[in-house]
Amino acid sequence: MGSVEYIGLKTTRIRSLSGEQLILSNNDLLESRIRNFGRMRERRAVFSIGVTYQTPRDKLAKIPQIIREAVEAQPLARFDRSHFKAYGDFSLVFETVLYVSVPDMAKYLDTQQAINLRIHEVFEQEGIEFAYPTQTVFLAGPGRPAATGGAASEPASPRPGR
Repeated sequence: MGSVEYIGLKTTRIRSLSGEQLILSNNDLLESRIRNFGRMRERRAVFSIGVTYQTPRDKLAKIPQIIREAVEAQPLARFDRSHFKAYGDFSLVFETVLYVSVPDMAKYLDTQQAINLRIHEVFEQEGIEFAYPTQTVFLAGPGRPAATGGAASEPASPRPGR
């Protein structure tokens, strides 16, 4: 990605985002898919939020509206949708789609940050916890009952030398 600096008969010069100049043959460019971000009118954004499985159902039902209000509070943002999308490995996953009315990346990131901070603030007030990767380990053996549900549990075989 970068900005076109010069278009010649055989080559095109592009200034990359990191500052170096790339020289590409026009033949290579003709055979490539080109995305012109300079002509983008608005930026579509999709993000997911995971909350803990212990979140009560009434609070789960509030989350799409909390996110909608956080998005609509931003002058450059247009809310599209927010839904309880999936039961994840360690979280209940909500997916949100919004549009930022300007293509500028810095303004998009400022808008997304403001939305994220507002969601965090309201979740804190509502007692809704963000999920992070966790794992529950059930141990079975002498004096411990076997775990119920899921795959069959068998006592762990002792390691040699113990």
